[in-house]
Amino acid sequence: MNTITKLILSLFIVAGLFSCTKSSKSEPTEVAPKLMWIDATANIERFNNKDTIDFYLEKLKDLGFTDIVVDMRPISGHLLYESEYAPLLTEWKGKEIIYTFDYLGYYIEKAHNLGLKAQVSLNTFVAGHNYTDEGPIYEGGKSDWATIVYPPSEEVQFIPITEQKNKYSAMVNPVNEEYQEYILNIFREIVTKYPKLDGIILDRVRYDGFTADFSELSRQKFEEYLGKKLDVFPDDIYRWKKDELGNFYPERGQYFLQWFEWRASVIYKFMAKAREVIKEVNPEITFGTYTGAWYPSYFEVGVNFASKNYDPSVDYDWASPQYKEYGYAELLDLYTVGNYYTTITIEDYQKENPEVKNETDMWGQKSIWYCVEGSNKNLKTILNGNKFYGGILADQFYDNPEGLTESIKMNLATSDGLMIFDIVHIITKDMWYYVEKGMREGGAISE
Repeated sequence: MNTITKLILSLFIVAGLFSCTKSSKSEPTEVAPKLMWIDATANIERFNNKDTIDFYLEKLKDLGFTDIVVDMRPISGHLLYESEYAPLLTEWKGKEIIYTFDYLGYYIEKAHNLGLKAQVSLNTFVAGHNYTDEGPIYEGGKSDWATIVYPPSEEVQFIPITEQKNKYSAMVNPVNEEYQEYILNIFREIVTKYPKLDGIILDRVRYDGFTADFSELSRQKFEEYLGKKLDVFPDDIYRWKKDELGNFYPERGQYFLQWFEWRASVIYKFMAKAREVIKEVNPEITFGTYTGAWYPSYFEVGVNFASKNYDPSVDYDWASPQYKEYGYAELLDLYTVGNYYTTITIEDYQKENPEVKNETDMWGQKSIWYCVEGSNKNLKTILNGNKFYGGILADQFYDNPEGLTESIKMNLATSDGLMIFDIVHIITKDMWYYVEKGMREGGAISE
């Protein structure tokens, strides 16, 4: 090989190495999702025009958000698009809603033009607004869908949730097969109607709470699960009793653990069906859900969002050894949890030691779960490597907007992404400065 040949060969090698190096540097890195939730009824009046959608989606893009989540089925059970199965939302708080364009279709179009992903959220096991008596449970002859609750009382009495007016969500009994078919048809319909959707997030895929559901249907289905008849209902599950201070507590019956295990199985099996229905229409769409992050008490709503590789019976006395079989983390492509805490760090929680009672809690709770940093630390354990995105309830920071900044930063640092609920709170209290500060200091905005 002569000198010139060697020189040419050396140049080719150097060029090849440079090319490989350049190529590896230019490969796109995975960006942690940062979602902004746009609630249906809270935003419909303001956002029911294209200019407003344009303005706020462009703002979200500039602030480093990657996804919008457009709520299309509020707790009333209405939809924000023309459906074969459910009524259109045409009025809210006495004001008529007129649709002059395809509401969700335009969100998707605008989001994609900006490089944002467009996801849709749908409330699941709820079909009526309990404050206004609106929705299919009230208007559609479907009162039998309403969950039956067993409220704390010295007398055993079961009542439909529509009679509990301190509950704004008219929740449905999740084991009701007619309702399951109804809501699955809606899932299938919206994914079919909007093939460019990037994801679907299910909300309120749960029981109403600890006191639900005590219908005859649930009794029958539970007995089928047990393979035997109950001797005394509801005592075989639990019976409300009073302690020495006059406070109600559930005296556990012989099938208490199996009851919560069975409820978790109902939600797990529904989630598996929902995923199958949605993926049959669009295999590329992401399947996700939102839940509260407070796992130590979330058994109260029949939900086990942990990995199947985590056994809660080791840590909690409400879980049977079989409870872990209904962990659904592996069914999810995208998982948002509500880290709805105003205490951000473990250190601050330990100093203040606040008792926290969330929307679905029957009793107040105390532990480092109930701060953002502690929540994310524990969630990583129970999810066993499955990703999750820390959620913020923005209106908790009306009186302390700096806390919103800190919560954004902590969720970005200790979870796999971020979700803020809801844009209306940011707009109403003009908290954009604090959002931007949190996103910038958390590394979500590139300089």
